Amino acid sequence: MNILELNRIVKNYHEISGETQAIADVSLALRDGEILSLVGPSGCGKSTLLSIIGGLVKPSSGSVLLARPVKLGYMPQRDHLFEWRDIFSNACLGVEIQKRKHKTPKTVHQENIKFIKDMLIQYGLGDFLHHYPSQLSGGMRQRAALIRTLAVKPDILLLDEPFSALDYQTRLYVADEITAIIRQQKKTVVFVTHDISEAIAVSDRVIVLSGRPARVSAEHEIELT
Repeated sequence: MNILELNRIVKNYHEISGETQAIADVSLALRDGEILSLVGPSGCGKSTLLSIIGGLVKPSSGSVLLARPVKLGYMPQRDHLFEWRDIFSNACLGVEIQKRKHKTPKTVHQENIKFIKDMLIQYGLGDFLHHYPSQLSGGMRQRAALIRTLAVKPDILLLDEPFSALDYQTRLYVADEITAIIRQQKKTVVFVTHDISEAIAVSDRVIVLSGRPARVSAEHEIELT
């Protein structure tokens, strides 16, 4: 079942010097429970497409259709952990904002806090709850950032090259680790990367985009072993 569909998405940017087309004509569907990767050369419009899916950018034309109301979680290239907050309070940031914005009942908020603490312990950060980001490795920081994103219990995760700031060896390890967490949490994911091998390693399906302006060049199903 498709949870989300993009129909003939076009995105043009208007500047004083003229018009630049970032996305020419992209249609695709996201299946419920799958990890879908978008790959393509740098500057081809992958992140723009992700922003359109997330509602951060409006397409010039085309439509984004959802099968049901969903909650989105967005994880950017860098972890953006606050250096003055420890790992536990960083992970709790999203639910703190939800509590203030939606006036979440105290019991529900406490349940959410417990959920976060349990995840941090389950995924190897239990001994670092009160450490600060500067005291953690790059991989541990990314794990904490993912748990912060998962803490708000999103239906769809949008990952924008989340491993690009890591060195190659760490990147391989963290990609496996993060993918395992996502699959255990049974999340639907759109994953942006320019690394084809990384896309194959983490995905159920890979969409290959052309150079700018982006079009769908190919689609590949990945058989997991």
